[in-house]
Amino acid sequence: MAHAAGPGDYKDIVLFLATAGVVVPLFKRLKISPILGFLGAGVVLGPFGLGSLAGQFPWLEGVTVSRPDEIAQVGEFGVVFLLFMIGLELSWERLRLLRRLVFGLGGAQVAISTAVLGGVAYMMGQPPVAAAAIGAAVALSSTAVAVPVMVEAKRMHAEAGRAAFAVLLFQDLAVAPILITLEVLGKSKGAAFTPSSLFALAPAAIGLGVIVLFGRLLLRPMLKSVARAKSEELFMAAALLVVIGAGVLSAAFGLSMALGAFAAGVLLAETEYRHEVEVVIEPFKGLLLGLFFLSLGIRLDLSLLVATPLFIVGLAVGLVAVKGVIVFGLARVFRIKLGSAVETALVLAAGGEFAFVVLTDAMASGVVPALVGQSLLVAATLTMFLIPAMAGLGARVARGAEVKPSEAPPGSAPAVEVASDDGPVMVIGYGRVGRLVGEMLGRHELPWLTVERDPRQVERARREGVEAFYGDASRSELLLRCGLEGARAVVVTMDSPEGTEAVVATVRQLRPAITLVARARDARHAARLYELGATDAVPETIEASLQLSEAVLVDIGVPMGLVIASIHERRDDYRKALNRPEALGGRRRLRDSRK
Repeated sequence: MAHAAGPGDYKDIVLFLATAGVVVPLFKRLKISPILGFLGAGVVLGPFGLGSLAGQFPWLEGVTVSRPDEIAQVGEFGVVFLLFMIGLELSWERLRLLRRLVFGLGGAQVAISTAVLGGVAYMMGQPPVAAAAIGAAVALSSTAVAVPVMVEAKRMHAEAGRAAFAVLLFQDLAVAPILITLEVLGKSKGAAFTPSSLFALAPAAIGLGVIVLFGRLLLRPMLKSVARAKSEELFMAAALLVVIGAGVLSAAFGLSMALGAFAAGVLLAETEYRHEVEVVIEPFKGLLLGLFFLSLGIRLDLSLLVATPLFIVGLAVGLVAVKGVIVFGLARVFRIKLGSAVETALVLAAGGEFAFVVLTDAMASGVVPALVGQSLLVAATLTMFLIPAMAGLGARVARGAEVKPSEAPPGSAPAVEVASDDGPVMVIGYGRVGRLVGEMLGRHELPWLTVERDPRQVERARREGVEAFYGDASRSELLLRCGLEGARAVVVTMDSPEGTEAVVATVRQLRPAITLVARARDARHAARLYELGATDAVPETIEASLQLSEAVLVDIGVPMGLVIASIHERRDDYRKALNRPEALGGRRRLRDSRK
């Protein structure tokens, strides 16, 4: 008979959710990265923290993690989802433009750091194979910590952010070859690495090709079919299938799950579903990353730190110093500015999560002694705690170098980021009205994009060369990901009154001063849209009557100039009537704020 689940089986999950509920709001209020909170909570709740006292105080078993391996296994999906979201932000074209930094700077960093750090391990008495494994493991930096920190600080699109991401991307690509090489060396017990051993890398290359091929052929048709069902739950299930399925397929070919998910994200970045998938996946990514950081803190063996504190701290300081110097030197060689080179070096100087993967495999195969591997893992974890602080310091150095004293006189006001006049106009809805609005914008050579809930309309727009995205525009997350912050204006052309009202309210909340024009069903609906903050609301019934009046007046011989003038006058009268005093005052305040 199967074991019936009891309250204790869910204890670790409850502890994690309680930690998330306490840590994230508290650390955000203190303006500290929640990453440090999850790492610290893992240390406290793990077997080397309060768990080590459970023998003396049995009640502590109820508030400590009892199954760290299960937590770690599920937490690995945090990195998988993170790499998938990073892939969604890229495209094959952007990867092509980054190839110099990815394969140049990234390849040089991995090769030189592995050689130097492996050489230090060899001089400290480790055999050549163990030294190579140690060098490769600690040469890798932390994608899971560094990228969220840079995203939170809005540094991903800065020069240092692009350089750091390029290096991290190459490191992720290098994980599979490193693991396969270590496996070959472990089986050969240190024998020479022959050219024939390169065939062991063939399954990894084939696997990546299969993921790309299947992604090209199946991803868009599958999401299109799911979107037509108009079920949010079904679309969420399909998005999760893409992430996890790509990761599992990648693992089946000997690659890391994160790399497979990244490839799937890059493939989806070219489609109209990218922003909707981002909105759906974001909550899962946040929770799983928190679980991943918690698992890293759980693995920190405090007994080693207490037994040999100087040795462990010395390893951590040495690792940061050596990697930082190497990355800084290479960044300058690749013509990265001085301040950005410092920031890149500080972001990448610490150890990373893949050190756990590489060293664990190396210890399991007997390549690296267990005590040495555990000591290195503790040191690498300590350096990961420093990443938010080092990244913040690097950002301040880079910003200081970007703004020269002559360009920023004392007492000058800081620059305020505003939407560019060259930003696109967002057209919400691509039906009959939306297409006509887009055509008129195009005639005046104004950039524009559209957001549409109907996948058939999105597909039609894409065929016509329009930048179109699938999704529900009433959700603030989707609008922001589609570029609302930099938009010049928003035009809502939806035929659903309730949907139009929801979009108008959301846009006005996110951008209080943006020009917002909405299609209304009738006069009453237009008045409601003005109350919600629309700059202009155009009632269909009134506009139809005005156009009919214009046609009949012209046809019966009234001069065109007089007709147009009277139509404009009547339209202004309708607008004044539809705007109640408080609404009119709000519109004036909005216009004054734009001036």
